[in-house]
Amino acid sequence: MDPFLEPGVLVRHPDQPDWGLGQVQSVIGHRVTVNFEDAGKQTIDAQRVTLVYVGDDPRGS
Repeated sequence: MDPFLEPGVLVRHPDQPDWGLGQVQSVIGHRVTVNFEDAGKQTIDAQRVTLVYVGDDPRGS
């Protein structure tokens, strides 16, 4: 689990580019709730999907 994945972070889903930009709403365990521009709120299993940071990557990558 990515320790930098926290509420407010902007992300994109790597397999769903049509969902648009998303903002992390909550992180509970490995379940991440993201509000996407074009798909609404989605719950993502962060053990199966690595969300892509938008803007500066907080991990320094």
